Amino acid sequence: MKKRVAILGSTGSIGTQALEVIQAQAEAFEVEVLTAHSNADLLITQAIAVQPNAVVITQEDLYEKVRDALASHPIKVYAGLNSVSSVVQMDTVDIVLTAMVGYAGLLPTIKAIEAGKTIALANKETLVVAGQLITDLAKEKAVNIYPVDSEHSAIFQCLTGEFHNPIEKIILTASGGPFRGKDRTFLETVTRAQALKHPNWEMGAKITIDSASLMNKGLEVIEAKWLFGLQNNQIEVIVHPQSIVHSLVQFEDGSLKAQMGLPDMKLPIQYALGYPNRLKSNYPRFNFMDYPQLTFEKPDLETFQNLGLAFAAMEKGGNAPCVLNAANEVAVAAFLREEIGFLEMSDLISDCLAKVAYIASPSLEDYIQTDQEARRLAQERVHA
Repeated sequence: MKKRVAILGSTGSIGTQALEVIQAQAEAFEVEVLTAHSNADLLITQAIAVQPNAVVITQEDLYEKVRDALASHPIKVYAGLNSVSSVVQMDTVDIVLTAMVGYAGLLPTIKAIEAGKTIALANKETLVVAGQLITDLAKEKAVNIYPVDSEHSAIFQCLTGEFHNPIEKIILTASGGPFRGKDRTFLETVTRAQALKHPNWEMGAKITIDSASLMNKGLEVIEAKWLFGLQNNQIEVIVHPQSIVHSLVQFEDGSLKAQMGLPDMKLPIQYALGYPNRLKSNYPRFNFMDYPQLTFEKPDLETFQNLGLAFAAMEKGGNAPCVLNAANEVAVAAFLREEIGFLEMSDLISDCLAKVAYIASPSLEDYIQTDQEARRLAQERVHA
């Protein structure tokens, strides 16, 4: 039987590529739900093309536009973030691909897990913000969470058949982004346009800026801790500019396993949706002769302070990663609006981590309040 997929964030980079995967693998998958925040035009186009059971536009003033455009199709149309949390619980959904950007993905993911849905997780912020809560809930509900990030997919693939063997450590690879090797003097004057030019990956604006600042890798470090049940000292980051080795696992006997391939997000998306099966594809193949040298280097934590801030937040635990994520989302949005400079993002995040009240064992309500407080403080700093 076909797996029926709900794509949360279908108009973003991951969502649009997921639709390409599903359309190419039409014998294995069908689209049950599409959701988008504000890109009503693309949501309408997608819905007409794949005919889902339901769509949600979370920006409520766009509801009538979407409803009227789809009036002649047998597609239910809903609006608002609460509707996303409702549609993921539908009996007709088998797997939920959470590709919403940022903190907004947390509550829909919780509702999907509570409903017993398999999760294909592209929204790393869910585990960054509330890793303990999410992993405990997934265990309670016997729900599998399959990673979609290329690095975590690589770790997951390396662990297939090895789940009985303890991990010594994992090594997450980072491209280094567009500013690898640059110093702080250079970074003081970088522009939005420069930061949005990633050398290897095609991604949305938020994750591209996160990659340029190495915050993306910091968020992935925290996500990996919860996905794979690791201690803080079991996670290492190494810069690999070619983005061919997507990450590695070292086992207790000293052996290393790596997953390799061309930088193409459709591969980890397809692996998560199709697991445990590897579905045949016609994606471009890697050729060693095209990459005669694969290089590796230490990340520069003095220049790119966000990665260090993420490690520190993970070490502190509690609600500190939630503060980190909220402050970073505000900082990135302000940088994209050209209200603050590139290096000021780290200063803003560090300031919020120091000022927001620490909670060692937060509840969901604590996470919600922490997110709100961190955003308020961050916005005040932006507009000071």
